[in-house]
Amino acid sequence: MLHEIRIYHCIPGRLPALSRLFETVTLRLWDKHGIRQVGFWTTLIGPSNQDLTYLLEWESLAERETRFTAFQEDPEWISSLAEAQREGNLVASFENYIWKPTRYSKLR
Repeated sequence: MLHEIRIYHCIPGRLPALSRLFETVTLRLWDKHGIRQVGFWTTLIGPSNQDLTYLLEWESLAERETRFTAFQEDPEWISSLAEAQREGNLVASFENYIWKPTRYSKLR
């Protein structure tokens, strides 16, 4: 099992719009494409309270490539993202990591 962590550093004031996009569109489309989320977090203590972090679970890199590409090419996703960004970008930058558990990790 692999885990992917994605951290979105929002443009100040745009975190609510990004959260709304995930709640109303993204999660439903992820279900449609078989993308499994482990959880979502906002930053309470840290460098910025304008970050949204989430964790995804994958069987393999091949599964990730297939499912995430299909999601990103989904016409509903493309139009929903464009609508959400009509008043400007939501995210200033993001980080993306794919983790492989150690043999002693509780989460495998």
